[in-house]
This record gives sequence, structure tokens and C-alpha cells, in this order.
Amino acid sequence: MSVANRHVIAAWKNGEKAVSGRKCLRTDGIRLYSYQLLIGINVNGTLHVGDFTAPSGAFYSMTTSKHVGMARRVANEVFHPAVFRLLSDDLARAAKK
Repeated sequence: MSVANRHVIAAWKNGEKAVSGRKCLRTDGIRLYSYQLLIGINVNGTLHVGDFTAPSGAFYSMTTSKHVGMARRVANEVFHPAVFRLLSDDLARAAKK
């Protein structure tokens, strides 16, 4: 079932699966993706987001910037994309425990 972007963010926050209407934003309850780019990880309720926006120097797209903006409003930690990429595998492993 496809839902509005804000519902995908809420589902991610709650550890639930969701996909946006255009399938640009999706979550399996742990990982949050904008298109094919991993932008967030939920580790046991602690939300980590990679700042893939122009100010960080890692601009991906306007749509992804909007998705990141929505996710960062609920996030506990926001990382520079280079740091987020380095940590993402460890965070995802921790989320599965």
C-alpha cells in the first residue's frame, strides 16, 4: 500500500514498512531510502540520518533534499554523508540485534 511521504517517515520512526505513492521514498522499518539512496537508519528507535543536501556538499537531488529534511525533523542524529556512509553498515547490523 502506498502512502504520503509524511506517513513513510512516521512508519520509519515506528519501525514499520511503508512506500510512498510514487515509490521515491520507502522504508523497511529500519532503512529509509530516497530513490535508491540510503538516507536513514532506525537503530532500536534511535533515528540516524545522512545529510544529503547542498549545504553538506553532498547534494543528490531536490526530492532527496526534501526527504532528508522530513527525516531530519524526527532524527536523533544527523551525520555528514561521508560519515553516514562509513557508519551505515554498522548501524544496520546494530538495528537487526
